[in-house]
Amino acid sequence: MATRPLFEEALPGDPGEAPSAAEEVGKSLGVTRTFADILARRGLTEPGAVGRFLEPKLADLTSPDGMLDRGAAAERLARAVRAHERVCVFGDYDCDGITATAILTDGLRALGGEVTPLLATRLEGAYGFSWPAFERVRATGATLLVTCDCGSSDHERIAAASSAGIDVVVIDHHLVPKETLPALAFLNPHRPGCAFPFKGLASCGLAMSVVAAVRKLLGSTLDVRRYLDLVAIGTIADVAPLVGDNRALVRAGMRVLSTSPRPGFVALAAAAERNFSSFREAEEIAFQLAPRLNAPGRVGHPDDSLALLLETDPSRARALAASIEQAQRDRRGVQEAMLVEAHADIEAGAWGASPGIVVARQGWHPGVVGIAAGRIASTYTRPTIVIGLEGEHGRGSVRGPSGFPLYDALCRCSDVLTGFGGHQAAAGVHVRADRVDALRAAFADACTALGVERYGGDGVVADVRLDGRDSPGRVADELARLEPCGEGNRAPLVRVRGARVTDARSPKGHLRLGLSFEGHVLGAFAFELGPLAELVAGQTIDVVGRLRRDTFRGGDAVDLRIERIGRSG
Repeated sequence: MATRPLFEEALPGDPGEAPSAAEEVGKSLGVTRTFADILARRGLTEPGAVGRFLEPKLADLTSPDGMLDRGAAAERLARAVRAHERVCVFGDYDCDGITATAILTDGLRALGGEVTPLLATRLEGAYGFSWPAFERVRATGATLLVTCDCGSSDHERIAAASSAGIDVVVIDHHLVPKETLPALAFLNPHRPGCAFPFKGLASCGLAMSVVAAVRKLLGSTLDVRRYLDLVAIGTIADVAPLVGDNRALVRAGMRVLSTSPRPGFVALAAAAERNFSSFREAEEIAFQLAPRLNAPGRVGHPDDSLALLLETDPSRARALAASIEQAQRDRRGVQEAMLVEAHADIEAGAWGASPGIVVARQGWHPGVVGIAAGRIASTYTRPTIVIGLEGEHGRGSVRGPSGFPLYDALCRCSDVLTGFGGHQAAAGVHVRADRVDALRAAFADACTALGVERYGGDGVVADVRLDGRDSPGRVADELARLEPCGEGNRAPLVRVRGARVTDARSPKGHLRLGLSFEGHVLGAFAFELGPLAELVAGQTIDVVGRLRRDTFRGGDAVDLRIERIGRSG
């Protein structure tokens, strides 16, 4: 594996001068030159379009009328509520599935329904509506089943449920197989014939839409905006595109999280010694909150996370939060051990330069392979499959560089897999232990055929230069208006050219710099780059990173979170 040096002689990818359109954007909107540059480079030059993007409104959400089977699902659920039928809501074990299950469960109960929620587990049936899951659902006595974030590929179990007298509504956003799904209603924007134009909704967003439709049929005044916080978490955690409807939903959901957090989130913040009450960036949810909700399902059973989202009693919420925080610590320990072993295998097999990486070991925890795959894919900038083997069988997760079509790659490997599912950004596989080598070869060929080299590089290239005529504090405030940032709306990376290092320290092995730039003063920080402090002290450097307000120092202080650092050219 080729790695870039910690301190580079010359940083690549200088974005250059602002395009000519940026000047007009800046004048018409009254924003800084730097911010106008970013907007122009992203094609946002018309004032109306810029306004809609920077201030997305729930009132502008796409009409759900074109969503195939939404009406049929709502009618069946409304009938179940009126007749006091037992409804089972079954969700996947990740954040999207858990939040969707919580939304459906709480929403239907608030409307008078009798609901039993269940979640898939990695240890019993694994992903989706499996045969063990089918037996659990049948044992509830439910006459109506709603699957959340799964079901699109579970034809046999859905058919079995129908034969057992259980109507099935599927709410999912994973890619759709060609075979017709034997469900009463199947909500999935990716279905052929679905006229709902925005295809990026996660299952939690679909779940809230269904609750809204049921509410309307029952003539209830239930305010579904109470679920926006759960939609924000599930959407961000599932790496759904943060554009269009998702941008409006997540922006509003982050506001709910900050202003009226659920008792479960208050308790989880206390247990984690974190501040979940002032979310400003989607990244904070992605790296602080979502992993904790995922942790119980990774190392055991996900039920505590669902219970936390539904809990209204603060004392019970504190007990659940303590259990979740312990699961988070356990998950970290398992993850770090797995990564050490995986990197050793990659180096020993010289797989780091392969078009696609496949690693597998007996005993690797199936709940942590997804995180490991993501870390390895980031390190080697290659699509990666990490598989935990249990005897003759293995379960794995698939991650890759942003934009690479993972699902398409797996379709090309289907003959060596016993099963797979997911979408282009993340997927899961089942494979026999004796077919891992064959999968490694097939996956490498598939990645080559799909042009993996186009997705190479570390992705750390500046989007814009910081204009010396702009106040860094004002630029940081304007950049915050781009939130939520993530998939489809990357947080912009800013290049600061010719900055003089006025202070260089290495607290706890990290790098903390004071920079002077064209009359401006700003701080800069980089994780685990403390050894560079002595090298860069007093030097003139170029840095690339994320510019934001320094909430620790407060006032007008600005901080650059460094991604690349090199000698000024």
